[in-house]
Amino acid sequence: MAKVSPSILSADFVNLERDIRALVPAGADYVHVDVMDGEFVPNITIGIPVTAAIRRVSELPLDVHLMIDRPIRYVEDFCKAGADILTLHVEADTAENTRAALEKIRALGVRPALSLKPRTPAEAVLPFLPLCDLILVMTVEPGFGGQKFMADMLPKIRTIRGWIDRFRPGCELEVDGGVNLETAELCKQAGADVLVAGSAWFKSPDPAAFAHALKHSELNV
Repeated sequence: MAKVSPSILSADFVNLERDIRALVPAGADYVHVDVMDGEFVPNITIGIPVTAAIRRVSELPLDVHLMIDRPIRYVEDFCKAGADILTLHVEADTAENTRAALEKIRALGVRPALSLKPRTPAEAVLPFLPLCDLILVMTVEPGFGGQKFMADMLPKIRTIRGWIDRFRPGCELEVDGGVNLETAELCKQAGADVLVAGSAWFKSPDPAAFAHALKHSELNV
């Protein structure tokens, strides 16, 4: 059964606490927090103070996704703000700094994770896989919600699933971008453990039914 990590990028920011508190009864497993700096991706979203505020109102693990340049500068701050999982992008810095950032995250008691943009080959995660507790495959170009799922990313998901099973059992495989009831099934068949849903979750008239369907492949909901 897959886990579900609703992305608050698609929540109502005027009523953010309300939407976050509603995640638990609806069956969410994580809270996905998209952090964008306007440099690594062409959008600016939330930062450290909002992450800390979310921590105060949610009992769920915070799945914080840093879409920022040189994330090593801020990993300690996000760990202290309450991240339970902290994801960096492999494209965002040098290999040396990426390794150092992942090691720092673990030293601070947070689960380190690594993400790949669609055009980045699967092989980019291999040098860092032993340091990671989660790998995130982007199935849209990062930066904005509501994009269409890129089905040509499914072979990448399957490839990374195989490496995780062989080299890093217990590491979760997460997919983010265009996840809905139909594409979720494709992702799970390819080996995804965690599904990030933004627009599909927050626009659903019944998030609890939506979450149940995502987890249990009931595509008739």
